[in-house]
Amino acid sequence: MTDTSTQTLNAHTSELDRAHVFHSWSAQAALKPLVIAGGLGCRVWDHDGRTYLDFSSQLVNVNIGHQHPAVVKAITEQAALLTTIAPSTANLTRGEAARRITDRAPAGFNKVFFTNGGADANENAIRMARLYTGRDKVLSLYKSYHGNTGAAIVATGDWRRIPNEYSRGHVHFFGPFLYRSEFWATSEAEECARALHHLERVIQSEGVASIAAILLESIPGTAGIMMPPAGYLPGVRALCDKYGIMLILDEVMCGFGRTGHWFAFQAYDVMPDLITFAKGVNSGYVPTGGVIISDAVAATFDETVFPGGLTYSGHPLAMASIVGALDAMEAEGIVENAARIGRDVLEPGLKALQAKHPIIGEVRGVGVFWVLELVADPATREPVSAAVMARVKAELLGRGLLPFLMENRIHVVPPCVVTDAEVAEALAIYDEVLSLALLS
Repeated sequence: MTDTSTQTLNAHTSELDRAHVFHSWSAQAALKPLVIAGGLGCRVWDHDGRTYLDFSSQLVNVNIGHQHPAVVKAITEQAALLTTIAPSTANLTRGEAARRITDRAPAGFNKVFFTNGGADANENAIRMARLYTGRDKVLSLYKSYHGNTGAAIVATGDWRRIPNEYSRGHVHFFGPFLYRSEFWATSEAEECARALHHLERVIQSEGVASIAAILLESIPGTAGIMMPPAGYLPGVRALCDKYGIMLILDEVMCGFGRTGHWFAFQAYDVMPDLITFAKGVNSGYVPTGGVIISDAVAATFDETVFPGGLTYSGHPLAMASIVGALDAMEAEGIVENAARIGRDVLEPGLKALQAKHPIIGEVRGVGVFWVLELVADPATREPVSAAVMARVKAELLGRGLLPFLMENRIHVVPPCVVTDAEVAEALAIYDEVLSLALLS
């Protein structure tokens, strides 16, 4: 008699999902979500035993890989000791997690406000900036994503903010992106200078005295891994200093090893006032995020109440997962591995694909944070269609690679623990799929 229990479990999972789960950013009727039952390292699998090489890191957050034993052990031990406690208490694990984060932050950042994820990290950073400055407006990029809570989604620049514009005081501007320049630039230097000029004119036009903060992803992630040109982030910092505006750097996606640094902004000559984080700090094993607060901002609330809080701020299981993850990343050289893989394996491998396949208009990135921008015509840079991207996704999945696709882009974002052999396997799959007659 054939055992069909695993096949039945896959089908049962899909049936339960269709019947009871409401999915984000989706029209529900057309959905057919991939069933995932387990994972280890850079691989996940379903109940049938079908295995996928995870080059999405799920939502670009599983930096330490799936089921890292040190993180699982930390969560398990904490669960046996204390599963939950109010944020108003002092807790050893919470203090240890905060210390490990501030130890990796720049000098002058000694406090952490813990949240449930990246969206409410940005939400509370915006609140802090408004309270600190006494101003209201927040400037952010059109090409950006900052989360799906009230202010965070309106700070977001892409289409997702438009049905959700209920928060006040948000203004958007264009950032530098030479491949699709808004400024008719012909070089990175021109793009940088013109983008900074544009930003200054927006500041002046909006009214300097009304602007509390500029909120930027250090490297915009979901919007396309658009690497800031040399001088741009320091230039934004200089404008903030000139006009008394706070600089919030969103490190939710690009932080904690993703770029080969603990924080992406550490590769640039820039110092923010507030740093938001989530995702890679514990690879999403338990929901968490937070704001790393500069000493000057933190001191504002020594005698003044900060009017914000969350029931699960600094949740012990999340804090244990941070301690376990950051200690393991340090001990195992995981951040260094991300830097080496990007420099020595991914960059040359992806650029070799670009040289071979005209459908790749541009390759850009750093560490384990890369993108292939697919175009229908290399000369006009016309993006490929949604139908082409749907086929790309199906072909990649069919070959056992779990991709992260946005618009006309393949985001190449494996866990920071990825090996040379796993990158070689992924590159071979990308090569095979991009060799198909995708545009016919």
